[in-house]
Order: sequence, then C-alpha cells, then structure tokens
Amino acid sequence: MMADVTKRYRGRGGIEQVSLSVAGGEVLAFLGPNGAGKTTTIRLLLDLIRPEAGQVRLFGLDPRADGTAVRRRVGYLPGELSLYDRLTARELLTHFAHLRGGTAAHPFAGLADRLDLELDTPIHALSKGNRQKVGLVQAFMGEPELLILDEPTTGLDPLVQQEVLDIVRGSTGRGAAVFLSSHVLSEVARVADRVGMIRAGRLLRLERGAAPAVDDLSGAVGRQGTGSGATTMAPAAPEGGATDGDGTPPTS
Repeated sequence: MMADVTKRYRGRGGIEQVSLSVAGGEVLAFLGPNGAGKTTTIRLLLDLIRPEAGQVRLFGLDPRADGTAVRRRVGYLPGELSLYDRLTARELLTHFAHLRGGTAAHPFAGLADRLDLELDTPIHALSKGNRQKVGLVQAFMGEPELLILDEPTTGLDPLVQQEVLDIVRGSTGRGAAVFLSSHVLSEVARVADRVGMIRAGRLLRLERGAAPAVDDLSGAVGRQGTGSGATTMAPAAPEGGATDGDGTPPTS
C-alpha cells in the first residue's frame, strides 16, 4: 500500500518514511492529533498529491498510472467535504453512481435510510451533519473493495455515529479493507483490528488489536470536551521510531 513514503511542504510538515498496509477484511485505524499527517497520507494514497520519495500501490496498481481503475474500486470520504449545493442528495448520489457505472449496480437508498438522510432535500439546505451523511453514502455505495475514510463521524449525533461504525464492520465482513483516519479513541476502540499512531509526520507504532493499542496510547491522550463525550488525541512531541508494540519495526 505505502512503502517509505515521504512528502514535505516547503521543508515543513507532511510525512517522513511512512510504510503501512491494510488487508481485506480488516480496519486499520490511523490515529493522531490534528496536523499529524493523517490527511496527507490519504491524499498520497489517492494520488491527489505526489510523494517526494517512496512508493504507493493500491491493488498492486500505481494510483498515478492506473488512476481510473483504482478509483472504481475505492470508496473515499474526504475530511473536508465539498458538494454541489444546487442538487438534491438523490440527484447528487445518482450522478456519482452513474460515474461508477450505473445506479442499478450501486443502490444507495438503503444506506440513506440507515443514516436517516433525506434524499430529496437540496444540498444547500442540509445541516453539516446531513452533508456528512451524503459523503458517507457516496463512499459506501457500490460496496468498494477499499474504503478510505477521513474522520467519518464528524458532525454526527451519537446514534448515527454508531450506525456508521456498524456499516464499517459490515464492509469488512464482506471482505473490504478499511483505512480509517481518526483522532477519536472511542470509535477506534470499537472497530479497529490494527491501530497506527502518527505524530509530527512519523509513524510511531502499529498495534494489533484496538483495545490494547488504545490503552498503550493513553499517556498521549488529552481528554477534550465534545458533544458526545469522545476522547481525542492531544498534540504531543514525537517519541522516536515506530514499533509494532514489541520493539520490532512495523510490517507493511
């Protein structure tokens, strides 16, 4: 998926020599404070930005040379969602489905029902949470082989957050791979099979099993008040090289 990838922004920020992979049927949670490099990593995976060094491969394909083939197999939710305001949710999702090969192959009404999304409301009239639901439906519809989700529960009420995590688990149940970027430890603990921690652009460690990983990372956690009482990562200084929890380098 990603091997020794480096991307810097004018000499500052970005990521340094990050290597990771995610297998079918598992959720890899990518955990870190805001500005740690989570979104940069996602944009590199999708060839939205280019690495300075290292290699990215999805399904054994180069996202740059084989972009169309890769994107047909990926469901992506960006952290900063931009939608066509003049369309209704139904019109927009139908448009996205046509781009992927036809509405019959990519039903979305069932997903909209699960997330309590009003399909016939214009996008400009939707709340932030309902816009997030539109983004989630377009990512999940069509049962993609790889889901790349950047802060998927942002702006959602607790019941809908739980439904999203249930859909994530249903996706891995059919064999999909899920790369989930988050700074909310509680949602990571509920769904992740492995957890990667990134800070200041460096992958510090990879852990198997969400609960042990979250417990081990508790020293780096700041409890910040949110509407749902979620526990989030607080910014902290880097702490050396990445390990797999037993002192060995991470595998990818």
